[in-house]
Amino acid sequence: MTTPVCTRASDAARPATQTLPYQPFSYPSFASYVKARQPVLLRTARSLTANPSDAEDLLQTALTKTYVAWERIEDHRALDGYVRRALLNTRTSQWRKRKVDEFACDELPEPEPVPGGSDPAEQQALHDAMWRAILKLPARQRAMVVLRYYEDLSEAQTAEVLGVSVGTVKSAVSRALGKLREDPELHPELGISR
Repeated sequence: MTTPVCTRASDAARPATQTLPYQPFSYPSFASYVKARQPVLLRTARSLTANPSDAEDLLQTALTKTYVAWERIEDHRALDGYVRRALLNTRTSQWRKRKVDEFACDELPEPEPVPGGSDPAEQQALHDAMWRAILKLPARQRAMVVLRYYEDLSEAQTAEVLGVSVGTVKSAVSRALGKLREDPELHPELGISR
């Protein structure tokens, strides 16, 4: 395993003739590249992993590989592509090496209990009633509700997709939610509070 190398402020004060027990960053452009591109590359790493800690580890490994190959990289304008490929290759290697703790058994395990104690039929009835209520909304409000709550877009992203202002999204979604609260199919006994 390659150990990352760091510089210390005291190293700058040493004379050039004195040898160091370790190799400090000899590529100032590498340090500036990491500083400038780390947030973007971390987002890419997060899209490849299940949690932020794994993403940080994955990015660190990819950047270490990039540092080792820095002299061999001919076109430094294509560094993002190189690091992304290192991220993907590293993640693929990790995935292949993972230990799977699954085994076959004669009986199926009991299904997980549904939160709230309701049975699957009630949950499906609630789901169906909610979709019928959403389909009653005007097309514009329906689109905003679907983008906000089913596609999980932010208000700004929803506004951008629909070509409207954020304020329009806020007010339209608020009116749509008010209509949904008053829909006769969505009763409190189904789990929807008024």
